[in-house]
Amino acid sequence: MKQPFGVILAGGQATRMGGGDKGLLPLGNSTILGHVIDRLAPQVAGLALNANGDPARFASLSLPVIADQMAGFAGPLSGVLAGMDWAAEQGASHIVTAAADTPFFPCDLVPQLCLAAENAGTEIALAATPDGRHPTFGLWPVALRDDLRAALSDGLRKVVLWTDKHGAATALFPDDAAFFNVNTPDDLAQAEVML
Repeated sequence: MKQPFGVILAGGQATRMGGGDKGLLPLGNSTILGHVIDRLAPQVAGLALNANGDPARFASLSLPVIADQMAGFAGPLSGVLAGMDWAAEQGASHIVTAAADTPFFPCDLVPQLCLAAENAGTEIALAATPDGRHPTFGLWPVALRDDLRAALSDGLRKVVLWTDKHGAATALFPDDAAFFNVNTPDDLAQAEVML
């Protein structure tokens, strides 16, 4: 498998944080999104941000900003699909997604996802910890984008319903805290401590 492209999923509505872009909130000497970029960029062949609304607010990141193509708020799978379509234009065979509000995910996320898929003989792998799966952190084959588009058009929204249908592998990471995500102001305060 060629090195996958990376897509940061930032299309959420951030309702528990009061709306707006959680990823742009300060964390240490950067932003939450800055930490995500720093972790994912070295692991992938190219990087894009999936976000809706005015892309100009992310101009300082110097990343392509790709919007969901599904009408309404269709959840993370819509961002995965947007990433697949973008990566297909770049000639990529796979993408790896990461959530924009999870600044401490493993620095070996991509190789572990690729290894899990290879060992299981499948095209999709999701990250997991002892607490359970983290379906916004996954390896996705671009070849399945039309299948995903059809599933979303039929109303599918739950990531694991689609990935289980395709026999997704699991890459197990031992540390539950690695996928700590910032949903509330209290979470942001805790992330500052963790940093």
